[in-house]
Amino acid sequence: MQREYILGVMCSGRLALLVAVLVLGAQATQAAPASRSVSEARARVDHHLHEVEAVAGRLGTVLTAPCPTFTSRAEWKQFQEAKVDDVVLLMAHVEQAWVEAKSVKDDDLRREAKAPRRLVQEGRRLVEKLQGCAAQNHAAFDPLAVWMRIEREVPRRQAEIALPE
Repeated sequence: MQREYILGVMCSGRLALLVAVLVLGAQATQAAPASRSVSEARARVDHHLHEVEAVAGRLGTVLTAPCPTFTSRAEWKQFQEAKVDDVVLLMAHVEQAWVEAKSVKDDDLRREAKAPRRLVQEGRRLVEKLQGCAAQNHAAFDPLAVWMRIEREVPRRQAEIALPE
């Protein structure tokens, strides 16, 4: 009787192991990026790098201009939200360019995709500027909360901007 119980447990343990291996294998297959050619990956990376440049241009304009003055807190909040959203978008495109470049074995493409990471510094400078502008507009501003929001929203935005397979 005890022997039959032990054999039953061993068989069910093997079955559980087999099921676990199959589930993990299926998940790994789904998580793997689609195989694509270098030219396809380059087109995808170029799209994200173009978007990075466009957003960085908008941020650069704000960084070089004097702080705008607002007549209400609602106007200030709208301005702040739009600029933080630009930082999120910038970082999402930078990250997605890198994801696309890693999908193929092309060192030049990977270097090109990594280059805009220097522009993430623009986001840091913008948060510092927003803090100064908030003070000039007698508005509250919590840079730590802003960075937490950015870190939380980048993956979601990255999923939104990813090109379809």
